[in-house]
Amino acid sequence: MRKIEIACFNLESVLITQKVGADRVELCADMSVGGTTPTIEMIQQARKNLSIDLYVMIRPRGGNFVYSHSEFEQMKSEIETIKKLGVNGFVFGILKDDKTIDIEQNKVLVELAKPFPCTFHRAFDAVSNYEKALEDVISCGFSTILTSGTFPNVMEGKEVLKQLVIQANNRIEIMPGGGLRSTNISELNETVKANWYHSSAITDGSEVANPEEIIQLKKKLQS
Repeated sequence: MRKIEIACFNLESVLITQKVGADRVELCADMSVGGTTPTIEMIQQARKNLSIDLYVMIRPRGGNFVYSHSEFEQMKSEIETIKKLGVNGFVFGILKDDKTIDIEQNKVLVELAKPFPCTFHRAFDAVSNYEKALEDVISCGFSTILTSGTFPNVMEGKEVLKQLVIQANNRIEIMPGGGLRSTNISELNETVKANWYHSSAITDGSEVANPEEIIQLKKKLQS
């Protein structure tokens, strides 16, 4: 059965996501920059209210995905702290200046996160060579890649997403995300045939997930 993860930027969205039957929450702060590490309090509150899986974004700031030594140390420290809060996984991604995967740093964080699985987030969409990047991400030990196929949104990137699923060959989950809506998920799924899909389910310019949108996303994915 295909599954849906909802990116939540506040506790209201977390509660909606749980109530209408999504499969997983990706918890982030600061929607305006595409997500950063949420506060400890927010994670604790989310965990208290969720029975579904909770993945937490580890990202010290918006902007690019090349991090300074102190930012990298902060990411390590956050993983060590958040591991103790009953989460189910982590979401992060580090690149080098030349837009390749920073294998060394990502490996350190994946190792630190164990036994919890890690998703390599949309930093993947900034890479220069997605075929090589896919192999590099697999070699780091990630379980999932969240990507729009290196295009601004999933519909533009659908042919690349299809290729990534084929190349991945069940070694890692390819989770399409970025402009995914109930209006395009059927067409996308027909082409890409992924197991997991990712959306914020925000339809009204606010920062709160729309319950009806999540219901429709799930419905169209199962039909």
